[in-house]
Amino acid sequence: MKKKCWVWVGLLVALAVGGLLSLAASPHPDVLQRVAADKGFLEKAAPAPVLASPLPGYLFPGIADRRLATGLAGFLGTLALFGLGFGIGWAARALGRRGA
Repeated sequence: MKKKCWVWVGLLVALAVGGLLSLAASPHPDVLQRVAADKGFLEKAAPAPVLASPLPGYLFPGIADRRLATGLAGFLGTLALFGLGFGIGWAARALGRRGA
């Protein structure tokens, strides 16, 4: 199999993992949030970061079905990270060819 083909096979596997395994994510808060709520200091947490998340709570906005919204968020997040990595790799390779 050619090298480029493996990139696309890897992308398909990653998209399947990101889209399907995200359906198994727990809707309950993680352990640190749970302990903070139980001990009464959750309100003292640092304010939200300046940059808001494009997919808050790992849910695609505007979709009522929580499982579908989570699966789509996992799929799109995986696709975005692949695109970012692919772009950085392409730019680095282009710069390497130019000898910069």
